[in-house]
Amino acid sequence: EQPIFSTRAHVFQIDPNTKKNWVPTSKHAVTVSYFYDSTRNVYRIISLDGAKAIINSTITPNMTFTKTSQKFGQWADSRANTVYGLGFSSEHHLSKFAEKFQEFKEAARLAKEKSQEKMELTSTPSQESAGGDIQSPLTPESINGTDDERVMPEVTQNSEPRAEPTQNALPFTHSSTISKHWEAELATLKGNNAKLTAALLESTANVKQWKQQLAAYQEEAERLHKRVS
Repeated sequence: EQPIFSTRAHVFQIDPNTKKNWVPTSKHAVTVSYFYDSTRNVYRIISLDGAKAIINSTITPNMTFTKTSQKFGQWADSRANTVYGLGFSSEHHLSKFAEKFQEFKEAARLAKEKSQEKMELTSTPSQESAGGDIQSPLTPESINGTDDERVMPEVTQNSEPRAEPTQNALPFTHSSTISKHWEAELATLKGNNAKLTAALLESTANVKQWKQQLAAYQEEAERLHKRVS
């Protein structure tokens, strides 16, 4: 794999227990890179904090990168069962990362389509050599895995019964992704609200402390003034 784009950002992951709060996985800004694996034709987002991989996310066509503020963006990774968040130093860096995400997501979609086309071409001779019985390679007993089911859309009569579950599953997957997206949005808003509340409480405590210090200084000044008198 070769890095094709790199930037620096603070890395967060959604709390696996509450699914509401962001948990920082890096103490400071780290390098976040897009990698391309030419052997498998796969794009990945990788980030290391020392020797530990804090992001290892394979980009798929159904992923979406969302800007939740001027310097923060996030995406859900169903394979890793988490939501990643990145905090950038400027809006420009965030926009550039988002552009690359969309670019490589589209490249991943095209790569997947090409891979399916190659599998379709490879499967054609095996159907012809089946002694004229075209139904034989398409029986449930002879098909291994869902990938083989997806790569035979041209044989309409035999593939239609197996195409329905795949087609029905797509809206479900899409709605699940949307649901996760809005859950992450809500988690971000709650997290921001908690931070603002904590900051307000801290500032209130500081004001009280300053008032106490001022009163102590005034008492000390009066005491010294009486001694001088």
